[in-house]
Amino acid sequence: MEEGQQIPLIKQLRCIVKLGGAAITCKNELEKINEETLDTVSGHLRQAMVPGKAVGMDWSKRQGLLDACSDVDDIGDQPVDCANFIVVHGAGSFGHFQASKSGVHNGGLNQPLVKAGFVATRISVTSLNLEIVRALARAGIPSIAMSPFSCGWLTSKRNFASADISAVVKAINSGFIPVLHGDAVLDQSQDCTILSGDVIIRHLSELLRPEYVVFLTDVFGVYDRPPSEPNATLLREIAVDGDGSWHVVDPTLQNMNKQVEITVAAHDTTGGMVTKILEAAAIAKLGIDVYIVKAGTEHSLKALNGEVKSKNPEGWLGTAIRFSGKQSASVHRY
Repeated sequence: MEEGQQIPLIKQLRCIVKLGGAAITCKNELEKINEETLDTVSGHLRQAMVPGKAVGMDWSKRQGLLDACSDVDDIGDQPVDCANFIVVHGAGSFGHFQASKSGVHNGGLNQPLVKAGFVATRISVTSLNLEIVRALARAGIPSIAMSPFSCGWLTSKRNFASADISAVVKAINSGFIPVLHGDAVLDQSQDCTILSGDVIIRHLSELLRPEYVVFLTDVFGVYDRPPSEPNATLLREIAVDGDGSWHVVDPTLQNMNKQVEITVAAHDTTGGMVTKILEAAAIAKLGIDVYIVKAGTEHSLKALNGEVKSKNPEGWLGTAIRFSGKQSASVHRY
């Protein structure tokens, strides 16, 4: 199921959600989860996916809980009707350090450091994946962990070479929410590399055509410069043309030819915001709206609920990236 869908979705995929690593982890503190944000995001996702009462599904023992199966008695006979979503998360303070320290993204499994780093990176990102699945399950979302490496996904020169998504489709058709993540994978040209969550989302969008895509980040959206700088302007709407060029619709910038300035953390092996915007533009070219918005806010909840489709609501803070319908236009490119 690489180029076409051999197994069709029973009903249309509503949304693919990217949980940004910088939003759900403390990115400057090695392998530390931002518990408050993750709990809030899990609650918002439950509201968007599961109408009515939800029952916790994490029955594993955890600190401070005497009865690991305390939710079992609350489960009735009523089926859980869950909207079709896919969740993909970044690594944040998990995985990036291990990958950059060993050079996994540059390949070369014949080098002991790279091979050890490959193992260390996967240990780190899969441990985060488990904790996110558990948080979603506690909120009542029937989430299932799915790793690109374990699914047999391959790259060539760091681009997708093989990615059978039949397991993802089967999980959705069975009523589960697949939870994927950026991962260390094998590469046909350089032995191995890092496959980012943003690239995964673009690939899934091409094949499964969700109604919309939401990127949950640690900032309100895309700015004309790093948001920490004075007078940084939030770009509320960006239109993408058929040739990949784009222009800012809202607000009207005084200098329309200036480039949006992007910063990437030194340890980020996935390309950071640069990759995010490139992949978001590629998705928008498919006619699929993309929303980049701050995680755990009322604005992200509106995006998850589909309240931003076609038009930004009054007072909404975020960046909507939409297809303009034009085959060529403006000059902004990366």
